[in-house]
Amino acid sequence: MKGKTKAIITVFVVILAGIYYYAAIPAINIHSSETWFFIMIFLVILAVLYLGRKKLNRYEVRESKVVKGFLGVIVFLGVVYLLGTLFSSPVINAKKYQKLMTVKEGEFTKDVDELSFDKIPLLDKDTAALLGDRKMGSMVDMVSQFEADDIYSQINYKGNPVRVTPLKYASLIKWFTNQSEGIPSYIRINMANQSTELVKLKQGMKYTTSDHFNRNIYRHLRFAHPTYIYGELSFEIDENGDPYWIAPVKKFNIGLFGGETVGKVVICNAVTGKTKTYDVGNVPQWVDRVYSADLLVNLFDYYGKLKHGFFNSVLSQKDCLETTDGYNYLALNDDVWMYTGVTSVNGDQSNVGFVLANQRTMETKYYKVEGATESSAMSSAEGQVQNLKYQATFPLLLNIAGEPTYFVALKDDAGLVKKYAMVNVQKYQIVAIGDSVSQCQENYNELLLKNGVKEKEKDTRKEEEISGKITKIAQAVLDGNSHYYLMLEDSDAIYDVSVADIIDVIKCELGEQVTVTYKEDKDVNTVTKLDIGEKAKDKTSSDKIEKETGTQE
Repeated sequence: MKGKTKAIITVFVVILAGIYYYAAIPAINIHSSETWFFIMIFLVILAVLYLGRKKLNRYEVRESKVVKGFLGVIVFLGVVYLLGTLFSSPVINAKKYQKLMTVKEGEFTKDVDELSFDKIPLLDKDTAALLGDRKMGSMVDMVSQFEADDIYSQINYKGNPVRVTPLKYASLIKWFTNQSEGIPSYIRINMANQSTELVKLKQGMKYTTSDHFNRNIYRHLRFAHPTYIYGELSFEIDENGDPYWIAPVKKFNIGLFGGETVGKVVICNAVTGKTKTYDVGNVPQWVDRVYSADLLVNLFDYYGKLKHGFFNSVLSQKDCLETTDGYNYLALNDDVWMYTGVTSVNGDQSNVGFVLANQRTMETKYYKVEGATESSAMSSAEGQVQNLKYQATFPLLLNIAGEPTYFVALKDDAGLVKKYAMVNVQKYQIVAIGDSVSQCQENYNELLLKNGVKEKEKDTRKEEEISGKITKIAQAVLDGNSHYYLMLEDSDAIYDVSVADIIDVIKCELGEQVTVTYKEDKDVNTVTKLDIGEKAKDKTSSDKIEKETGTQE
C-alpha cells in the first residue's frame, strides 16, 4: 500500500511539474530567475506532500532530518540566488556595466543624410494600428474570423520604412475553425505614404502569438531550444515578403543575472515553423530588430551614468548622462536605428545631445548637440495649433538643410495625422507648421533664413541664351503668382517666365520670335530675361551665350 502511495505521489508531482512547465514554459538555464524559483517552489511542494503523507506533529517536524534537508536546500538556493543577484548588480560591477555598449561620437550632418519625402516615416505605432484596423474592417471575408495583432514592428522593406503585423484569430472558437489553414495574411503599412496592404500568403501562418498548444510561437521556440532565454520577439518579413519571427537570445555578461545583451538570434519561419540559429554577428542583412529599443536605452544609460562608479551616479552625479523619456526610429543605410535624446540627470529641460543605435548590430553613435528636449519640442508644436487641440507624436530626428530638426506629426482626437511640424533642435522657438511635409519644410527653410540660422545659397548656375519661335505657351498660378511656360522650336526644354519679374511675357504669342536668357534647372528652366519684337529679331536662333551668374545686359 505504501508503495502505491509513493507511486501515486510521484506521478502527481511529475504531472504537476509537467503542467507548470507546459503552461509557463520557463527556460532551463542557470541565468534564468524562473528556473531558480521553479526549483525552490518544486522543493516546497515536495516538502508539503511529505508532511501530508507522514502526518508529523510539530515536534516531529522540528526533528525530522528529511524536513531539515528540504529546508536546508531551499535556504541554500535562496542565499545563492540573492548573492548572485548582488554580485551581478551595477553596485559592484559599475565599470563592467559601463563598458557593455561601445559608443562613438559622430557628426550629425555627415552621418545622417537629408531624406526625401518618400522615405520619412510619418506615422507612429498608434496611427499605424488605426490604419490596420480600418483595413481589416474593409475585408468582409476576413473581419469575422481574424483581427490585426498589435505588434506592428517597424522595419525597412525594399528601402522603405514600413510597419508589419500578422493577423490573429478573433477568438478561441475562430482558432478551432481556421487553425487547419492557418492565418492567411499579414498587414504591411508604408510609413511614408501611409498606404496599407493586406498581404495574402500562398500558405497560412501556422506559428503565431494567437495559436494554441504546440503551435503557439512562444511554446514552439521554447521546445526548440529549452535552455535559451529569449528577449523581445518581433515579427518581420524578408525581401521576398515571407513572414518570420525574430527571437533574440539573451546573453548575461556579468555574474549570474547581470549585463544583459544579445548572444544569438533564432529566426523562425511563421508558415513552416522551421528555425535557424545565428550568432549575433552573422544575422542576415534583412533582419532589422535584434536589439530592442528598451535594451539599447538601458545599455546607454549604464554608459552615461556609471563613468565614475555607481555611488557617483546616485550621490554627486558628476558627468552623469541619461536618455530622455521616449524614443523613435530612423531608417539609415537599410537598417533601423533607435533614436533618443540625452540629458543630464538633474532633470533640466534641455538636451546635451542625442544617440542613434543600430537595432541589428548595436552600433551606437553619440552626437553632442545642445537643444530642446523632445517634450519641449512637442509642446512648441502643439502651441502653434493650440486652437485645434492637436496632439503631437514623439519627434523623429531629421537632417533638414543641415540642421538637426525634430519632425512632429500632429494628430486630432480620432488619431489621424492632420498637420506636420518641424522644430529646430538648438533653437526650438523656430517652429514651422504645414498641411503636408513639403509645405512644412518650405516654411521651415524660410524661418531658418529669417532667423539667420541659414544663409541663402548663392546661385552658381550660369546664364545661357537661346532664340527661336514660340511653339507652345501655357499659363499657371503658383503661390499666387502668374507664370508663363514657353517652348521654342528645335528645343524640348520648358522655360518658366514669372509675370511679376518679366511683364512683357503677356505680349507673347505662338510663332513669335523671342530671345530667352535662362538658368538651367532639372525640370523647368528659369527665365531671367526675355527679348521680343525687334530685339529678338536681331539675334539668330542658334545663338547660345553663356554669361556669369547675375550679369545681364
